[in-house]
Amino acid sequence: MADRLAVLGDAAIEVLAEHGMRGLTHRAVDTAAALPAGSTSYYARTREALLELALTRMAELDEGELPQVQDTASVAKLTAAFLHASITTGRTRTLARYEFALEATRRPVLREIYDRIGATYRTQLKASMAALGSPEPDRHARLVMAWCEGVMFDSLAGTGAATPPTLAELELSTAELLRTLLG
Repeated sequence: MADRLAVLGDAAIEVLAEHGMRGLTHRAVDTAAALPAGSTSYYARTREALLELALTRMAELDEGELPQVQDTASVAKLTAAFLHASITTGRTRTLARYEFALEATRRPVLREIYDRIGATYRTQLKASMAALGSPEPDRHARLVMAWCEGVMFDSLAGTGAATPPTLAELELSTAELLRTLLG
């Protein structure tokens, strides 16, 4: 069953990224997953359950992607690698994440799940900032997270989409940001 849920979750993420929230239907997920009609609705009876399935799958796929604290240079390098992957090989998942962010503003149940998942990242980032010597780890974690979100959005949907940053540019920018915050 877990394998089938992963297949359906992956297909739902693809559908979201390609067709947006309005294109996410049980039938579209069945088609994207190359499964018989009705397969998705067997596991996720309602639209809300389908959204939860996809969001939960995104959280599973993202698990462990935040860098472990070592020093500022290695955190900058790992964060840049995460950002670069998010706008290249992980583009589909990032686009789906933005669809969820917007939908969560209208659906309290999704907001709860989205915020719970986001809190995990924020907590890890706060701990990293504290370990790196930040005098204000809460504020600095919020700033770094907002900067990362901005870079990803600009690179995928904003005016920077035509020329997204290279890995080297992201490494340099991330290191500069961390140096500025941490002194």
